Amino acid sequence: MSENAVAMGNTRRLRDFAGTGYDKGRPVVVQAAWFVTQNLAFRKWWFPARWRPAMLRLFGGQVGSGVRIRPGVRVHWPWKLVVGDDVWIGEDAWILNLEPVTIGNDVCVSQGAFLCTGSHQRRSPSFEFDNAPIKLADGSWIAAKAIVLRGVTVHPGAVVGAGAVVATDLRSGAAVVAAKAVLPGSA
Repeated sequence: MSENAVAMGNTRRLRDFAGTGYDKGRPVVVQAAWFVTQNLAFRKWWFPARWRPAMLRLFGGQVGSGVRIRPGVRVHWPWKLVVGDDVWIGEDAWILNLEPVTIGNDVCVSQGAFLCTGSHQRRSPSFEFDNAPIKLADGSWIAAKAIVLRGVTVHPGAVVGAGAVVATDLRSGAAVVAAKAVLPGSA
């Protein structure tokens, strides 16, 4: 590490990263089988939508009835996913579930939404993991391009608006919307 980096407060040494505290939950052969399946079939436009919930179940996911999963959806580990009934997951949504993601009934995860259970300890010199589960309660809506970060519970009926980022729990019926530009002369 350069003297300049240390003088600026950068004591990070990524080569020392150990990845402690993160359990992938399945042997490497199962992980590899999922990645092959996901990238060669599950995410493709031609793969029948009605087969996607069954494919997640085959790899250990708990998926209810009436679930609609559009093309392009990425699920990191199916065995760390619980999905209730009548859930919609839109095109190109990404569920990065290093830890469990629980999605209740009648939940909509719109196009391009990102559910991210993973992070890093910013003060850790080796940048170790700081992961936590995500829970989307019944009737919640994660709108297009919204981001829900690790450790968050989106309570019943709450809405994470398009392009918004949520890093703390969202109470029942609440809504978070992305910033909106205000032009000069308008209120």
